Amino acid sequence: MKYMSAPQAAEKWGISERRVQILCAQGRIPGVSKLGYMWLVPSDAQKPVDGRVKRRKEKNIK
Repeated sequence: MKYMSAPQAAEKWGISERRVQILCAQGRIPGVSKLGYMWLVPSDAQKPVDGRVKRRKEKNIK
């Protein structure tokens, strides 16, 4: 299996390196490994859905 580093995943997915590290630590990316201080992300891993985004409230139309 091929792996990419957190900075490479960040560039591929268009998010920050720190965000990738957080996703790895939370276990939201399947198949990740940690080698010393470096996260190894499978190269075929998909970007997880961002659960931080709030849904907009619909306006009550009369």
